[in-house]
Amino acid sequence: MSFPARAVVDLSVIASNVRSLRAHAPTAQLMAVVKADAYGHGLVPSARAAVAGGATWLGTAQMDEAIALRDAGVTAPRVLTWLYAPGAPIARAIEADVDVSVSSAPALDEVVAAARLVGRTARVHLKVDTGLGRNGLTPDGLADLLPAALRAQAEGAVALVGIWSHLAFADEPDHATVRAQHDVFADAVRLAEAAGAAIEVRHIANSAATLTSPQVHYDLVRPGIAVYGLSPVPQLGGPGDYGLVPAMTLEAELATVKRVPAGHGVSYAHQYVTPHETRLGVVPLGYADGIPRHASGSRERSGGPIRVGDRTLGVAGRVCMDQVVVDLGPDATEQAGDRVELFGTGADGGPTAQDWAVAAGTISYEIVTRLSGSVPREYVGVEVLAGSAGGAAAATGAAAVTGGAR
Repeated sequence: MSFPARAVVDLSVIASNVRSLRAHAPTAQLMAVVKADAYGHGLVPSARAAVAGGATWLGTAQMDEAIALRDAGVTAPRVLTWLYAPGAPIARAIEADVDVSVSSAPALDEVVAAARLVGRTARVHLKVDTGLGRNGLTPDGLADLLPAALRAQAEGAVALVGIWSHLAFADEPDHATVRAQHDVFADAVRLAEAAGAAIEVRHIANSAATLTSPQVHYDLVRPGIAVYGLSPVPQLGGPGDYGLVPAMTLEAELATVKRVPAGHGVSYAHQYVTPHETRLGVVPLGYADGIPRHASGSRERSGGPIRVGDRTLGVAGRVCMDQVVVDLGPDATEQAGDRVELFGTGADGGPTAQDWAVAAGTISYEIVTRLSGSVPREYVGVEVLAGSAGGAAAATGAAAVTGGAR
């Protein structure tokens, strides 16, 4: 493939991050959340790496991704899927041994019908809205749903194996809502168990709560962004403070380098004008590839950071659809074809996804997940897959993946 940029994903780092996260929650099982193409890192290779690191569960929002894991031969851990609309392939998920979340009475009806259709018990996790105001049963809704759910369980159509929720302020561990949601969740668990549900796993902790709120670890924690080495609480600490390392490096080759005079406008609307004679380099990545346009640079504000050699420079001018410009300086020696890094581990002082998040006024989650599928994913550290589901074949397959990862 001739695409002049790539996202290099270190699978051994993902495995190591999972091991670190397990140490933060030693009394709980760990679900590695691999939704959204594993936060842009590649669904199947990342899932296998997480399992190699000790993940006992995998989680996807969309049902198709959960089924894709099973179709790819990822059979060792339990898989939970939780976000679907009427008409979703629930029967296919049940046949694939995927746990299914239920957030409403109509969803329960569909799951029961699908289980009857395929003649297999559906493993169900009841989703409770404890205060986020998003998907899930209200506490009253849970009380109303339980009789029907327990009848379906007695029939053998479902097994009520989990109860779970999402925190609204997990990235602020001292926020009053964390305790309040904890209390609502505990009441919901007691209600379900008193009614006769044999709950195996209670879970509410995301990445932030896994790292900072041990009181809500319960039976299972569900880290997502932390699996890929990014801090969910950058205001409290960076990845290294929690034993994490970013797994993805986004790099490119300079497409062109040219000298321009002082006062030369750069990119659309000339937000940036060269202050002196200089050399400009074109980086062949733009907003169509996932580079945030909000990270454009101007005369007053440096744009998103780019590592060139041992220097960190900023995007000069507006981010375009398929390219950005960087002011290399009058004495620059870089040439077309030289490597630049948009973000990586930061170990050498280079930029990180968090730095891009700051430049764009967003969060690191968005920086990595918005990276387009047109940008090839290249995998290193594939040796960790040798002992995971799929064995040596999985490692060989991951090593061969270089594009179209989504």
